[in-house]
Amino acid sequence: MRWIWIDRFLSLEKGKSATAVKYLSLAEDVFAAHFPGFPVMPAPLMLEGLAQTGGILVGDATDFREKVVLAKIAKAAFTDEAFAGQELIYRVEMVSLRSEGSVVSGTVSADGRPIGSAEIQFAHLDNTRAGQLFGEHNFVFDGELKRMLGLARAAATGGA
Repeated sequence: MRWIWIDRFLSLEKGKSATAVKYLSLAEDVFAAHFPGFPVMPAPLMLEGLAQTGGILVGDATDFREKVVLAKIAKAAFTDEAFAGQELIYRVEMVSLRSEGSVVSGTVSADGRPIGSAEIQFAHLDNTRAGQLFGEHNFVFDGELKRMLGLARAAATGGA
């Protein structure tokens, strides 16, 4: 199963807000087991998509100088389910950005209907300390998520 729960960024306003989308395809591995004949997206995976969107917003705000680590889900509520075939929209706004950590507030919508919200706290680790704890690989911003951010920036400036 893949661990990236967003497909692309729709918008990103540095240090302020970000919007990402996830298209829920029946081909997703998660729907084979959750649940057969009733393909529903688990709320924790929607929360992870919201955290990934927020983590990129935070990392971008600090020009990726530090590693951003999910520290705490301060609160989360889901009022409805999302199903295969729907489009999820993740919207996050920066609540606070400090040297030791940050907070984002976000919502999840399915086909334009709000179905969840959360307040997410991130810790910022300087690269020396992060390397001691996790190795040199920046597990949040390497690879696909950072590539998606680059595509969003290019689209915003009219590039390819």
